[in-house]
Formats: sequence, C-alpha cells, structure tokens
Amino acid sequence: MAETEREAMEYDVVIVGAGPAGLSAAIRLKQLDADLDVVVLEKGSEVGAHILSGAVLDPCGLNALIPDWKEKGAPLNTPVREDNFYMLGQGGKLRVPNWPMPPLMSNHGNYIVSMGNVCRWMAEQAEELGVEVFPGMACSEMVYDENGAVKGVVAGEFGRNPDGTPGDSYEPGMELHGKYVFLSEGVRGSLSKEVIEKYDLSAGKEPQKFGLGMKEIWEIDPDKHNEGEVTHTMGWPLGSNAGGGSFIYHLENNQVYVGFVVHLNYQNPHLYPYMEFQRFKHHPMVAELLKGGKRVAYGARAITEGGYQSMPKMVAPGVALLGCSVGMVNVPRIKGNHNAMLSGKAAAEAAHEAIKAGRAGDALDAYEADVREGAIGKDLRKVRNVKPMWSKWGLLPSLTLGGLDMWINTMGFSLFGTLKHGKTDAAATGEAAKFKKIDYPKPDGKLSFDRLTNVSYSMTNHEENQPCHLTLKDASVPIAVNLPKYDEPAQRYCPAGVYEVVREEGKEPKFVINFQNCVHCKTCDIKDPTQNINWVTPQGGDGPNYPNM
Repeated sequence: MAETEREAMEYDVVIVGAGPAGLSAAIRLKQLDADLDVVVLEKGSEVGAHILSGAVLDPCGLNALIPDWKEKGAPLNTPVREDNFYMLGQGGKLRVPNWPMPPLMSNHGNYIVSMGNVCRWMAEQAEELGVEVFPGMACSEMVYDENGAVKGVVAGEFGRNPDGTPGDSYEPGMELHGKYVFLSEGVRGSLSKEVIEKYDLSAGKEPQKFGLGMKEIWEIDPDKHNEGEVTHTMGWPLGSNAGGGSFIYHLENNQVYVGFVVHLNYQNPHLYPYMEFQRFKHHPMVAELLKGGKRVAYGARAITEGGYQSMPKMVAPGVALLGCSVGMVNVPRIKGNHNAMLSGKAAAEAAHEAIKAGRAGDALDAYEADVREGAIGKDLRKVRNVKPMWSKWGLLPSLTLGGLDMWINTMGFSLFGTLKHGKTDAAATGEAAKFKKIDYPKPDGKLSFDRLTNVSYSMTNHEENQPCHLTLKDASVPIAVNLPKYDEPAQRYCPAGVYEVVREEGKEPKFVINFQNCVHCKTCDIKDPTQNINWVTPQGGDGPNYPNM
C-alpha cells in the first residue's frame, strides 16, 4: 500500500485512550504546567462509551489527583456499606466470614461507581484545564522517527473499503506528534502490543494472564434493593472447569451490577464463558434477587490478571504504557482503576520533569521506578501469588494459602517467593478430544438471554463497509487446525457471537466473522489457541456505546 500523505500536528504529550489512566495523566500534566499542549484521543463515540468495569472504586487514586473531587461533583455516590463473600454450590451457599480476610480485602471507604461516568467527569475536569479531548478518533498506527523512537500516532483515518483500499469518502487521518506518547488503551491494546513487541518489553517477565469479565445492569424490585451492598461469589457454576467468580453490586436508583469473570487459562475448549454467566443467574440466591426485575445493559471486556510478575517494561524512547496496557489489576480485590489513575499521575510527573530538563523523548525511567517501587508496586506485590496459586492448586487450597500469603505479605515478605504463571492463556487450551462437552441449558428470556439479544443491549454498531478489524494471520487455520483440534473455541469464548462455523450440506465448513457484533473485549486476541486472530482498531466511534458501565 502506498504511503499516505498526512498533515501533522505537534503536541507536548499525545495520550491514546480516555480511560482512568489517560485522563489522570492529562489532568496531572496541566496541573503541573498549564502551558503544556496535551491531547487525548479516544476511539469511542464519546468518552465512556468503551469503558466497562465492575466497579468498586478505591478512591486513593482520585484523592492523589483531585483531592477536592467531592466538591467538584465526582460521581462517587454510593459508598460500600456491606461486604459479602459466598461459596456457591448448585442449590446453596456458604457465607465466608470477613474476619479472617486480609485487611486489603475490605471495601470500607470504597464506592460503587460507573467508571464510564467517572471518566466522563474526569474528561470535563481535563477540558477545564485546557486539555484537548477528541472522541471518535481511533489511533490506527504508531509513527517512529529515523532513530526508531516513538514520534506520534495516526488518528482519524476513515473511509477504507472492505479490501483496505481507500473509498470515495476516504480521509487519511492526521499524524499527531508528541515529545511523549502515552498508551492507555486498556487491556491488550493494539498499539501497546506493537510497542511491547518492537522494544521487547516483556523480556524476562512472566506471560500476561487474563480473565473475561461480563456484566449486566439490572433494575430490580425496590424491596430487594440494598444500596451499598457488595457481594462476591466463587464456586458454582464453574467448579473445576475454570477459575473465576461473580460480583453483585447494589448502586443507586434500584439498580444492581451483575457480573461474572472467567479466567482465560481454562483447558476445556468446550467451555462457554457467556453461558456460564447466564447459568449463574439461575442460582437460587441470584434468581430471587433478579426475579421481577429487568436487564437494561450488557457488555464484556478482558481483564489483565498477571499482576506484578507479568508487568512488561513500561517505557521506551518517546513512549510510556499506562494502566491496563501494563496490567495493574489487584486480582483478589478485583480492582485496578485506582492503580490506573496513579500510573497516569506518575507518568505525567516523569514526562513533565523530562521536558522541563530538556530531556524530552528520553525513556521515562523515573515513571517505571515510581510504579514498581511506589504505591502501585506495593499494592501488587502483596497479592502476586494469588493468581498462580489458583491456577496451579485450584480454588480451596488457593483461598487458604493465598489468604495466608497476603497476611504475611503485609509484613513485607512471602513464604512462597514469587510464583510463576507458566503458559499463556492461549497455550493452556487443551485438545477437544480430551475433554467432555458441556451441556448448557437454553436461556429462558427472563433471567438468561442468548448472546445476540444481549449484545443489542450494548448498543454496539460498526459501519459495515470498512475492513474487518478482526484480522486472521492465516485464513485457513480456523477450519484446517482449530476446528478438528479444538472444536474451534472462538464459537464459544467470544461473548458477543462474532465467530461462527457455518455448515451447509455438501459443502466444507466455513468460518464467518460477524465483526459488527464486536464489543472490543479482545478475548479472541488472547485466547485463540493458535494465536491466529489479531484485533486492530475499527474506524473511530465504532463499537459499543455503553451508557453507565
């Protein structure tokens, strides 16, 4: 393809992604120096459109960034008032008492929030400080200088035909150059993936691990609503098939967030994470809560779960990775937004110092040191063995030993050292012939729903006359390799029904990609056993349009 001529704009810092990390960086940069030119580029149709999180927010990141957030009207309206943990069996439950849990597991002082709405509010704060925030601007390419350092990004390219050629209304987009580019794309971002590979930033680190989080918002009977209640469960329906669990958060307006997480290192390729979520809602405890209510929204996204030992190097010349682009989720707490905010603040401070000292473009080693040795590193080091314990030894041993390890880690050391993760989630997938198929009950349309119906509640839309953003390295692999060996698990692991194997009598099976359904969760990029699927950005503004996720 011939190189496209593009206009260029110059900034001090270019930030890709208007999530909590990117917006925190933008705000902090302008707090430090009002004259810095800072731009935030967001692929969603508006800020918050692609933000999906649990979410119980630890406000420590916001406290550090905007101490007077309450007076400024931040949408943290529902303090946690009650913390419940349950082990579920098929028909019953066992309450896990709070007292033996390490202090870090307490949600006292935290808030049930919509992170989409928190990010919308943060974008307003950023714009008041003079940050330029451009939604609907997908960043499709990195730009490098003659020495191989990051120089900028290409944003706002529109109008390519399905075959990739420029269409009649083609717009080439612009190059946005910065002294620094911050990648805060969230989990498994396409540009972050490129930068990690180009500079070999994962060398010597454990492979990153992931979970798939699915979430519905329900309006329930006011008599069953308990504003401020937080409930987490483990056990049924996953059992020994996969790690994971659920969350149920009671926010304001008689609404509850109902979510389910499946760790993506499961072996059985017949596992169907979305249907495990739908089955979970038929547990008597959950069914009783939701009975008579209505689901008003649905969405899904991957979660970084590798923790401290999986974080790649975060910096290279001209570029820094922030938040979930690195993987800063505290897995047992199911929280990463506070660390994302702290990472944005730390990157901004390091970039400001470098620019002020005339070292613009140098790798921000001060940011890396701050993350690993400061509050983020301390938060993640304490829990670094919980995920590998769960993967190696299963739920009950990891609960006991993980809890003990977290208690001991409060004193600064671990009996286990730092455990390894081993395989990637893709490599963990077993061959179909070695596992039993799982019989999933048909959704009833009241508590449980089929995928395509639920996807309509994510308000997802992609302009059809554009290149498919789910690219195959080899188009023959799904049918020639994945189908006979793994029963093509893309049919099941995708929570939006993007991938189908279509069979017609007398014809070879055909692999179909319904990219219009994609909710940008990135599970396919992570879990495909042959690593044949590469997720790249569609044109700007396309994808889900989450209202209050």
